[in-house]
Amino acid sequence: MSDIFWGLPDPDLHEDFYADVPVKRLIAWVIDTLLILLLTVLVLPFTAFTGLFYFPLLATVIGFVYRTVTLAGGSATPGMRLVAIELRRANGQRFDVVTAAMHTLLFSIFFSFLLPQAASIILMLTGPRRQALHDLLLGTAAINRAAAS
Repeated sequence: MSDIFWGLPDPDLHEDFYADVPVKRLIAWVIDTLLILLLTVLVLPFTAFTGLFYFPLLATVIGFVYRTVTLAGGSATPGMRLVAIELRRANGQRFDVVTAAMHTLLFSIFFSFLLPQAASIILMLTGPRRQALHDLLLGTAAINRAAAS
């Protein structure tokens, strides 16, 4: 049987790539959420403040664009960069635009519902590669960034 995650570090041989990833993802999520809220507030004047009437939708759209663009640009959001993790595809490559958009879409959908979000948390805490539900479906994983030499 072949490993579908052949391009990712083996969690048994290279456990340091997955050490503390769930905690780092939580910290990155908080940082990114604050940045998305800041961006949304900065956009409000350009909507003549009518964005206040649909603020959650505006924040959702800005968040989707923010996550997709930053993941496509370096396989990590600014929050992820700050805590030194990045997302990789099953073949070990960084995200392209399509993978970033699909990852963001599934993340947003699963985050919106309790059971998929709970499943993601359980999977991140118990799985060998610390993958969330959307990571498993896409064949992606968050890993600790290798130190620059």
